[in-house]
Amino acid sequence: MVRVLIPSGAPGLNYDKAALERGLACKPDIIAIDGGSTDSGPAYLGRGVSKYSRASTKVEWRGLMEARAKAGVPLVIGTAGTCGTDSAVDWLLDITREIAVEIGQSVKIAVLRSSQSNDYITQAYRNNHLHPLPNAPDISETRLQKCTNIVALAGAEQISTALETGADIIIAGRTTDTAIIAALPLMRGLNAGAAWHGAKIGECGALCATNPQSGVVLIEFDDSGFTVTPMAETSRATPHTVSAHMLYENSDPFILYEPGGHLDVTHAEYTALDNRRVRVTGSKWIPSDRYTVKLEGAVLAGYQSVLIALLRDERYVANAKKWVDDIKVKCTAKVVDRLGLSVDDFGIELRLIGEDASFGELESCKDAPKEIGAMGIVTAESQELATEIAQMLNPYLLHHPLTSEEEQPTFAFPFSPAELNRGAIYAFCLNHVLELSDPMDAFSLEVMNFG
Repeated sequence: MVRVLIPSGAPGLNYDKAALERGLACKPDIIAIDGGSTDSGPAYLGRGVSKYSRASTKVEWRGLMEARAKAGVPLVIGTAGTCGTDSAVDWLLDITREIAVEIGQSVKIAVLRSSQSNDYITQAYRNNHLHPLPNAPDISETRLQKCTNIVALAGAEQISTALETGADIIIAGRTTDTAIIAALPLMRGLNAGAAWHGAKIGECGALCATNPQSGVVLIEFDDSGFTVTPMAETSRATPHTVSAHMLYENSDPFILYEPGGHLDVTHAEYTALDNRRVRVTGSKWIPSDRYTVKLEGAVLAGYQSVLIALLRDERYVANAKKWVDDIKVKCTAKVVDRLGLSVDDFGIELRLIGEDASFGELESCKDAPKEIGAMGIVTAESQELATEIAQMLNPYLLHHPLTSEEEQPTFAFPFSPAELNRGAIYAFCLNHVLELSDPMDAFSLEVMNFG
């Protein structure tokens, strides 16, 4: 049997300290936590930075380093620093070094790096080793060379290689969410279907239970299945909460693709052992004919300025869509005329917060709001140009009337200056897999000692 303790979905989200202590009392074989996400968009990958607070991450990572020392087992984190680039790995490595000094720990650390050079990925593209996934964007050598960061998602094989070093702490770059959990059960020769399925269920800690904010969950793997036990007193796992997690960030509730194959849970059985624990059996792992790892890449997509105006006049609220459509036409024409630009050189977008900002034409709720926020988004090839265009948009959002015959209105800007300069913005540009002859071909491993 292999016991994997998962404290939460990521450092910075918090975890129940009492639940963590209960987990340690169960004598886990490893503590594993995912550190990353693409939930908040491409900017973190594009810039190579973490989206989480350094202070919060340090507090929680310190608690996990202390828990690791107490349990005497490895601590592994995947997708360090949100995006898993080398710079994000170094960010967490620096935090780890600080903590080790502060609490007097001597630790052996294995660092698994997932960043890819533009030249390496371009050569793989030339050699037909890049394969598009469904709905993948078009790519070219020029596009690949423009990527600010590219990462490959490590699987269980790369994490296993890091564990074999005997390191106390493994800080991994971009990994699949499941790899850090599945690796040890697979190394011990346990059922591969159970290893991957249990890893999927436990990837976000107690999100598979009735009190997801509690964070801590224990997954026990054996030869035929796995058992899920939330560690918080107020949290329960049920067949429903456990089986439902196969749909979390996954389009197919029965199939999950990973490096080297896919998981099939079509015939999995979920059994409540009591009012807190769930036992799962029947999961299958199907190896693939070739070994591939998914790639993520981000490119600079321009620079942005944002303005927000608040409308409370009943007539303008009722006619907000007509109002912003007219503003967009008039401001676009002014930019073209006064700056000598083509309409392809910039973008002006106006979203109505409180009406259709989230769903646009798909919005089904038609209740009349009392207040609407009009958000203007200007995108251009430089921040200077985006700001210039935003300043042309400014007077429209402040004073533009619905008709030319009526008096000039005045609306409210919540900020001064009204233009909020976002700086560089990024776009995801890869939805491809990279074919490898050896799982470590696209990854590097370094071992070091602190303290």
